[in-house]
Amino acid sequence: MTILRTLCGMLALCALLLAPHTLHAQAIESLRAAETAQRALPLAPRLPRVAFLENRTLVAAELSPAGDAVAYLREQKDSRALWLLPTCDGNPHMLVGSTQAEQVMWSRDGRWLFLRAPRALTIVGIDGRSGVRVPLGGSERRRVIKLDLSQPAAVLLGERVAAGKGERWPAVRWRIVRMDAYGKRTVLREDTRWIHDIALDAQGRVVALTRFEGGHDALYRLHTDATLREVLRLRPMQRLDLLAARADGSLLMTGNPGDGFDGNFRRVLRLDANDRLQTLHQDPRGEADLDDVVIDPRTLQPLAASYRSTVAATYGIGDAQATVAAIAAKFPGRDIGLQAGSGPSAHWLVRERAANLRDPRWYLYDPRNGDLRRILDDPGITANSPPESNLARKLAVSYVASDGLRVHGFVLLPPGVDAAHAPLIAQVHGGPINHFRAGYDGTAQFLANRGYVVFQSNFRGSTGHGRAYTFSSNGDYGNGRVQQDIVEGVRWLLAQGIGDKARVGIVGHSFGGYSTLLGLTFQPELFKVGVAGSPPADLGWAMRWLVESGEQGDLPDRSLRQTLRALSLDGGDPATYARLHAQSPRVNVARMRRPLLIMAGSADRTVAIRDVTDYVARLRTLGQPVSLLVEPGGGHAPVDPIPREAYLFAMETLLQRHLGGPPPEPAGPRLRAYLRANLRLAGPEF
Repeated sequence: MTILRTLCGMLALCALLLAPHTLHAQAIESLRAAETAQRALPLAPRLPRVAFLENRTLVAAELSPAGDAVAYLREQKDSRALWLLPTCDGNPHMLVGSTQAEQVMWSRDGRWLFLRAPRALTIVGIDGRSGVRVPLGGSERRRVIKLDLSQPAAVLLGERVAAGKGERWPAVRWRIVRMDAYGKRTVLREDTRWIHDIALDAQGRVVALTRFEGGHDALYRLHTDATLREVLRLRPMQRLDLLAARADGSLLMTGNPGDGFDGNFRRVLRLDANDRLQTLHQDPRGEADLDDVVIDPRTLQPLAASYRSTVAATYGIGDAQATVAAIAAKFPGRDIGLQAGSGPSAHWLVRERAANLRDPRWYLYDPRNGDLRRILDDPGITANSPPESNLARKLAVSYVASDGLRVHGFVLLPPGVDAAHAPLIAQVHGGPINHFRAGYDGTAQFLANRGYVVFQSNFRGSTGHGRAYTFSSNGDYGNGRVQQDIVEGVRWLLAQGIGDKARVGIVGHSFGGYSTLLGLTFQPELFKVGVAGSPPADLGWAMRWLVESGEQGDLPDRSLRQTLRALSLDGGDPATYARLHAQSPRVNVARMRRPLLIMAGSADRTVAIRDVTDYVARLRTLGQPVSLLVEPGGGHAPVDPIPREAYLFAMETLLQRHLGGPPPEPAGPRLRAYLRANLRLAGPEF
């Protein structure tokens, strides 16, 4: 077995070494063919801005364990309600008329629903009975960990144990509690360390857990006397989620533990009773981390795995391969999400998504006869969704950076547009511990609808493509290798005849906003205009503030600091701070002469508003062109409809003035009033 694994690893390495040239040629050919096909389509009509604000009418939908009902959260006017739809042609009925819940979870016995809201967990019976309500957050730091599948109707909570007035984190203890539908609490474990996740046996006893050890995460098995035995020690950016404990002593998990090739991609795993790891499924393309796994609610066997960092694909596992393949065949070229009922005759819930499908579509699949029936499609739910033909095709691409690394990304090509003469927008994702996926992106589709080609780079340092890809940044997040990936991707597209080199812009939010400032500062010959949402002007300062004072400054597991340190982004390290500070847009503010729009929230606890306003003040002092839109009381990104529409309107106004395109749709009375009150600095574009 060892020889076979070594041989497989060598073959994979050879494929990686030989692949770039072949893949590069294939990427160019696919891109040109797609551009030709899109150019031949009718020009899409210009859609209203509000069409690109993703629909929140249907908030969540969950299939019952038996596959006999779908519970869903639906917004109507100013309220959100919980509904129940029988899967056998019954009519839906309302269970709860008003709730703030964002997630629905079924109890194992299918008789109770757990509704999780930002600040409370409410339990409701499917017969309309009211269960208990428990607050979340607060001084107890109470959080929902997962459902307790060892019990008919219970949930697992994590909470802080009071440790005395004025005591600091080292004296704090953390408790794992089982709470049933009637509010009965059972303490399962109390620990000095923050516990991420636990696994229970069929009797409801804790048999394994993952916890933070001060400098790393680790997986432990529990002995019968509750003592711990370390099984796996994880490195930064390695993670484990415990799915189930089996009767044979094995653990079903997802994650990316291990060294070298084995510890790269996130996958479906089994840890046997002798602590040997077995990969049950990983991306057959060798490109993407696992995004989602489907588990049989009765047997706890893995049924399907989904990957979405490049081409969205879902595969069956074991005996479910034929069923999953049959479902996937009904949705060629689409991204499907699955939920399975228990047993061979139970319905499956299917969610259909695509880059040009703003709102998911929902179906029930009957494995007995292959019938597929669309549900949750009444006009109140599907209203105002843009026609797919009016939205842009999103193509997965890859290009070879100047140092030989293959870089991943996406390009959105507007229908009916000659891409060679269209303005090109580089859209940069936030994080940077994040990545673009194959699905719908409202901002990108809005820009494409206005005639822009949109390029989304999953530059090195992005997640979703394996741990090695994330760490290949080597901490070079200033005006260095990471930014160079974005710049080289834009130049690669221009060399393929995609985009007008005289009309190139850059936009992004959070880290994407930081990249926008870098692009305008250090590559003004390429980027003619930029839009930055909540941008840190000095990444070293911003990362230090985030872990000391910002939203994540009081995380009890302190894992963010460890991650930033591993990625060479720890602003608390003097050398890291000095390097990022020297390359920051703030220090190099005199070089920034391109038109810029900055948007931010006054109560942002991820990027300090004073970091944003300080940078804007420096630009104004130097007489540089800048506009500033601030959402009063807003967080890191706008949530409410008017601030979100203002974001799109301001972006479109600036880009249209400097890159061309149709004039913006006039602002309505509410939007005009919002802009008058909150556009703190208005450049000539406004």
